[in-house]
Amino acid sequence: MHQTAASGRSRGIVLILCSAFCFALMNLCIRLTGDVPTLQKCFFRNFFALMIAASSLIRTKTPLKIGKGNLKYLLLRSVSGGLGMVCNFYAVDHMAISDASMLNKLSPFFAIIFSYFLLHEKASLPEWLAVGAAFAGAMLVAKPSFGMEFLPALAGIAGGFGAGLAYANVRRLGMRGENSMIIVAFFSAFTSLMLLPNLLFRYVPMTGRQWMFLILTGIAAAGGQIFITKAYACAPAKEISVYDFSIVIFAALFGYLFLKQRPDWLSVAGYVIIIGTAVLKWRYVTAESRRSQPEENS
Repeated sequence: MHQTAASGRSRGIVLILCSAFCFALMNLCIRLTGDVPTLQKCFFRNFFALMIAASSLIRTKTPLKIGKGNLKYLLLRSVSGGLGMVCNFYAVDHMAISDASMLNKLSPFFAIIFSYFLLHEKASLPEWLAVGAAFAGAMLVAKPSFGMEFLPALAGIAGGFGAGLAYANVRRLGMRGENSMIIVAFFSAFTSLMLLPNLLFRYVPMTGRQWMFLILTGIAAAGGQIFITKAYACAPAKEISVYDFSIVIFAALFGYLFLKQRPDWLSVAGYVIIIGTAVLKWRYVTAESRRSQPEENS
């Protein structure tokens, strides 16, 4: 039993690191797409991801069947994830991509909150304190003000909120045995349909370069989505979510190399607080798990 849990945790860690790399690459491609409207970027990101997910389902001859009682969780995952994605795209377009990635990665802390209410996975006092510390760090990154310049940061935080609710439902679907590719395909199809009316009535012509980066955005997004869906199906969010913060390292590297972006000292301080809190929380959870192991085996 212990070996199975440890194996699932190790697999989840590798998958979540792969997901972080893909999502950081996605954020870079979003920015390099240029002045294409945010909702148009979101549509094509999901449409290309849908093509990849659908081809995978066809190749593996996976039946297009949703598990009994899972539709409502798929819908909640898709609505919250779709809104979170739109907010994240807006933030990426208007902030340093490392800042936007950091705010979006408040999602594991939101996931703890939602896992408590939706999955009844209890969180301890240190874990709740970690949530509070993470939001304090987020304020350093967001730099709240009463001007319009605060809007992208607010969108970034809202994106983390939506993603946290989405991943709590991904975890629930994984526990209920739903196929991970069905989850990805459903989300991509739902959000594509949700954004289709805007595309039809407000389409803005794009250059060949913009099409190229949008296609790359969709490919990277599909990879990130598939990896993170499989990761949260392998292990609880509170055990592996700390590794998702590697996206900030990837995003900062991409931002520096391709966009000449350098985060200011307040943002770096926020990164340190949020990532440091996540690491401490993870170490606490790991220690608690080890302490409870003898009791489970006795």
